[in-house]
Amino acid sequence: MKFYLYILQTLDNTLYCGIAKDVLARFELHKNKKGAKYTKVHTPKEIVYVEEFIDKSSALKEEYRIKKTLSREQKLDLINKNKEKTQKILNSLKKNFS
Repeated sequence: MKFYLYILQTLDNTLYCGIAKDVLARFELHKNKKGAKYTKVHTPKEIVYVEEFIDKSSALKEEYRIKKTLSREQKLDLINKNKEKTQKILNSLKKNFS
């Protein structure tokens, strides 16, 4: 089963990284203050990065790497370098979400 790693940008311009089977549904939970503790305080604005993985273990490993080893600047670089790929994934997910 596919898992997705995602990064959200919040209204106060912070970044939140997580994983989910259904990124769009998870984003809605975050927006409605029913996701993570962090997004209850820092309201999500948009999904700025998505990466697809073949299993949960792979997604968790990448989430850990991003959270623990990348600076904010490096995360922004990752986001900027993958905007087109992220948009393609999101468009594909939106077709299936409706």
